[in-house]
Amino acid sequence: MIHWKKQGLIFTPNQSLWWSKSHAQLPIADVMLNHVWRIYYASRDAQGRSRIGYIETEKGNPQNILYVHPEPILDVGTAGTFDDNGMMPVALVNSGDVKLLYYAGWNERTSIPYHNAIGVAISKDQGKTFTRYGTGPIIDRILHEPFATGTLHIIIEQNIWKGWYQSVIKWELSEGKYEPFYHLKYAESHNGIDWKRDGQVAIELLEDEAGICSATVLVANDEYHMWFACRKKGNYRFDPQLSYKIGFATSKDGIKWIRNDAQSGIQPSESGWDSEMIAYPNVITCEDKQYMFYNGNGFGKTGFGYATDQ
Repeated sequence: MIHWKKQGLIFTPNQSLWWSKSHAQLPIADVMLNHVWRIYYASRDAQGRSRIGYIETEKGNPQNILYVHPEPILDVGTAGTFDDNGMMPVALVNSGDVKLLYYAGWNERTSIPYHNAIGVAISKDQGKTFTRYGTGPIIDRILHEPFATGTLHIIIEQNIWKGWYQSVIKWELSEGKYEPFYHLKYAESHNGIDWKRDGQVAIELLEDEAGICSATVLVANDEYHMWFACRKKGNYRFDPQLSYKIGFATSKDGIKWIRNDAQSGIQPSESGWDSEMIAYPNVITCEDKQYMFYNGNGFGKTGFGYATDQ
């Protein structure tokens, strides 16, 4: 069990950029560069539409910000596409000389508030610029998963791309507004684009829960360790008791999991930027040290920070 030691807040937008007026949501860290770390995140413009940008920090000391990229790496999609109302980074895969950035695209809806699907963009210049693989998503609703998909985490083992993704299972009316219920499912791919999805549930909702997302997986001593964000039913946006916390599970094969949230090793602080909510963990290893990047209050409105295992 890792007892995470919180190191503090890293970044909050200062509202000086046209596309970044609030939030720094879903931090995804790339530590495969030589001397710096690049952390991708989603930020919202004045109309609430999310785009993806990045900062660069000192290697091993992400509170030392070296560079804030002034423009988003991708703009919203053209009208009618799956990401025409915004996008958020969910996973980064380094595959040879190519970086694949997976992201959740947003659509506004009329019957329900929004729809999500997962797309991918590819970089051939070490992550400085990205180009969409295509105008459509690679993981969307299908015959037996008819609602939506969202976050995704990927590791590659023996040429098999293993993915754990958020799957919406229903929308339920609550206080006059439809709210989504979602859990985590498992899928496999041979190339990161075409995914075999057979409905295998990785982490199921508890009786009092309504949402599980943002899996992040490490393999240690022949065991898979997963951290994820989980929330309760009800007024989770404003009630800290119902808001996102970070859960934990272990597995021998990456498919069947044993959940034990008491071993997540991290809880909300007593006060400050992450006292009401901790969400969207992204765990990485660098030089035998583990780092967890995560959001605090307001789904990233207060920015993102990090914790370490030592």
